[in-house]
This record gives sequence, structure tokens and C-alpha cells, in this order.
Amino acid sequence: MTRHRPRSRRRLLPSLLLCSAAALALTGCGPDPDEPWSGPYVNATAYPHFDFGTEAAGQSHTVLGFVVADPEEPCTPSWGGYYGLDEAETTLRMEEQIAALRESGGDVVVSFGGAAGSELATACSDPDALFEAYRTVLDRYEVPVVDFDIEYDDLEDQDANRRRAEVLERLQEERDEPLETWVTLPVAPHGLDQDSVEVVAQLLAAGADLAGVNLMTMNYSESRPAGQSMVAASEEAARSAHGQLTALWDAAGQDLSEEQVWNRIGLTPMIGVNDVAGEIVDPAAAGELNDFAREQGLGRLSFWSLNRDRPCTAEHGDPAEANDFCSGLEEETGEFTRVLSRGLED
Repeated sequence: MTRHRPRSRRRLLPSLLLCSAAALALTGCGPDPDEPWSGPYVNATAYPHFDFGTEAAGQSHTVLGFVVADPEEPCTPSWGGYYGLDEAETTLRMEEQIAALRESGGDVVVSFGGAAGSELATACSDPDALFEAYRTVLDRYEVPVVDFDIEYDDLEDQDANRRRAEVLERLQEERDEPLETWVTLPVAPHGLDQDSVEVVAQLLAAGADLAGVNLMTMNYSESRPAGQSMVAASEEAARSAHGQLTALWDAAGQDLSEEQVWNRIGLTPMIGVNDVAGEIVDPAAAGELNDFAREQGLGRLSFWSLNRDRPCTAEHGDPAEANDFCSGLEEETGEFTRVLSRGLED
């Protein structure tokens, strides 16, 4: 989800398990995976390095992006293609920061893929090596929730999508504990495009237990009708995707109610100034999206990104252009986090 390029295209409160701080740090015991949740994405490899262990404290989930294939070793996982897992431990303080989040009562979601680099299933054609690559990451960080952010070339690679689906089913089958699994896909007001539909269909056909589909409600470009607000476009996209996903789960032999399908949908807006000119999500719009998520009983509400949840300063350049380190709006630091998590964090 790192800086997307333009593309056409119940109110239930999450509960925290009662764990000691020591148990949280050691076991990852934290939020109930069956409850709807809110959690920002973090651009974990952005420089200057981001102190997500402090900045995300208090959130039930923090989504760390992105694990991709090492550019020189396609079956080896890396953070952003820049840091191997051992290097990330020292340079990014990855384990230290994850432990800090767990001590504060939350947990992490590891996101594979994103807009930059190659998702492991695309780069690694050996299913057994791919299985080991994913398992290495999940075991190292004791991950209870995983996210696959599938975009661009990764999205269009049918062989990779089948390979990922089959390996994911193997991973879930071998684990003693459930692995809550989300797939994050681009969306337009008219819904998911055919490549995205195929990704979901392949996951279900492989027998993977899919917790939900997270919709990137951002960068609509020409798919958003002139004059339609970002909130209206996002709500329309969610309703369109709801119909598509109902049909997909039905075709896979899962007869889900309307409410159950809503609970398997997530939304992820890009806060502030988006990559597409004229697309802006301000705190008021974020509040409307939060209302929509709670009213419909969505399973997840995220945003891109926690790094950006602050006003720009002179060192960040033109606030009218999307920036990796600030929203481009006059806001209080952390305002989007507070607004988007309202009623979903306790």
C-alpha cells in the first residue's frame, strides 16, 4: 500500500484478553480475533525510522507493512526489500517494538505485499520454499493475524495467486492456533475488478479460511464520478463489494447472511491528501467512515498510514502533495487515529 499510484479501478467493541504484561510480550496474547477491530498501517521501513512501538500504543492492532521478497533471493522474506529479518531486528528494532505494543495490550498484523517490491508468491515459484518463507515470518513474530496486500503486477499474476492460496491453506492447517487472514485489494465505487475477484475465488477454492477482504478505499481516479465525495465513493464501493463477496462465498459453498458478509469486509482509506489530485479525506470524512463501519458491522477499519497522522512542517515540502510523513492537512497529531478507532477500541 506504499504510496499508491492512481488506478481506475454493530456496534461491537473489541475486547482484550485478560493477560499479564509478561504474557503479552511472550505469547502475543491480546485482542480477541473474532471481534471487529481498528488498526492503522505503519510504513515500517520509512526513513527516518518510525517509532511505532510508542506511536501505536493503545491500538488493539497495528498493521506492519510490508514483507516482500528479497530482490536477490526471491524465496527469502525481507522488510520492504531493504532489510532481512535479522537486520530488521537491529536497524528497525522490530522485535523490541512489537514487544512494546504487546505490553500495552495490543498486537501486530504482518502485511505481505504492498505496491512496491514483489510479494513472495510472485517472486518464489517453489511452493515448499514459499511455505517456509511465510512460516519463518509468522513464527518469528508469533503473528495471530496476517494481511496480504495484493496490487499491480502481483494482482495480475494468476500462477502466484494460486500458489499463495494453496500455501496459505497449508499454513493454516499446520498451526495449533487459528491464523486470522485478510486479503487487501483495490476497489472502485463499482466494486472489485476481475483480477481481485479471482484472488478471492482462488483463496476460497484452495480451502483457505478467509477472515475477510479489506478494501483500499482510496485513489479512485476516474472511477469516481465527478462531484462524488470520497465518503460516498467508499460507501458505494463497500456496498458493491458486499454483493460480489456474497456471491463468491456462496459459490464456495458458504451460505453467509448479509450481516456475516459485512463482518468479513474491511475499509482502509488514505488519510489526508491522497495520491490522486482532488482526493482528500479529512477528519470529518474519517468520522463518517467510522460511523458507516460501525453501523454496517464491518470486521475491520484501518488507514494508511500512522506515519502520516500529523500536520506537515516546512521540511516535508508542499502539503498539497501526498507525503509519506504527514497528512497535508491542519490536524492535531493522532487525530485520524482517534476518529477512526472510535467505538472500535476500548
